[in-house]
Amino acid sequence: MSGKRIALSAVAVGALALAAHAQVTVTPHEADHRIDVTVDGHPFTSYMWPTSLDKPVLYPLVAPDGTTVTRGFPLEPRPGERVDHPHHAGVWFNYGNVNGFDFWNNSSAIPAAQKPKMGSIHHTRIVSTKSGKQEGEIVTESIWTDGTGTDQLKELTRYVFRAENGTRTIDRIATLTALKPVTFKDDKEGLLGMRVAHFLESPTEKGGTFNDASGRPTKVETADTSGATGVYRTSAGISGDKVWSTRGAWCALTGTSPEGKTETVVILDNPVNPGFPTYWHARGYGLFAANPLGDHVFDPKAPEHNFTIAQGQSATFRYRILLHSSAMTPQQLDAAEAAFAKVK
Repeated sequence: MSGKRIALSAVAVGALALAAHAQVTVTPHEADHRIDVTVDGHPFTSYMWPTSLDKPVLYPLVAPDGTTVTRGFPLEPRPGERVDHPHHAGVWFNYGNVNGFDFWNNSSAIPAAQKPKMGSIHHTRIVSTKSGKQEGEIVTESIWTDGTGTDQLKELTRYVFRAENGTRTIDRIATLTALKPVTFKDDKEGLLGMRVAHFLESPTEKGGTFNDASGRPTKVETADTSGATGVYRTSAGISGDKVWSTRGAWCALTGTSPEGKTETVVILDNPVNPGFPTYWHARGYGLFAANPLGDHVFDPKAPEHNFTIAQGQSATFRYRILLHSSAMTPQQLDAAEAAFAKVK
């Protein structure tokens, strides 16, 4: 099943009533570099490792009522979407400075002369898949390789997909094992990221030029903000554009689709994660990311984090993405965070 057919059929199905015991089906298509996840036969997401990207991603994300909440570019450009940051594809997990190599910004747009400074994450194998009532699972293995061809990290990731009580959730639990001594240098670009659909962008976004840690500029054009309705909120009570560079246990993004449907996308941090509560690298143009390792770059008064993993040792990062087809109260979000905090 192609990503395009998944995205199109998500629009066609309209409002979906999730059964009390929804069937979550996980279907590998290894020759096509993808694993599709459906709920009662309706699209939810796909785990993908296309040759056009330098990392595996989840794409698209489809809310319980059938609304796609992720941007299509660069995998499936849609009219009216921004086309900046080609490395922002679906949902991903990587970092801007691992032993001096940039895994976050790598894409086909990077000039060949700069490629040796970049890093890529290569899917190596599907460890297991499982379908079931209300819950499905994918376990994968991948390798983080720097621009010189040296393997830095092995990643074992467990994805858990759930559909219950009108909500869809994705747990992404990644264990990184250092193949050599590794330092995640304090950096703006990380760690769990997604790029959202136009309607979830901020109506006050004015574009601008954003530099990565190496000083490479990316221009975000001033776009037509009509139809952009997204508002961020965090567990710390901060909202709107002020959320960027602040910390919180959760961050929610709520907006209204062109069809008039209210959608909420949430990232939940876990208290046992390094750097909890995470900083939010959340931009009005549609980047929604949790970065627990960039302390000084977000707060000049904070010391540099520079998170290290000794050779042969491991670190685990646990995040939950929640999709809800209505607005959510802070009390509901606090309850969701408390439930996720029990995941160790």
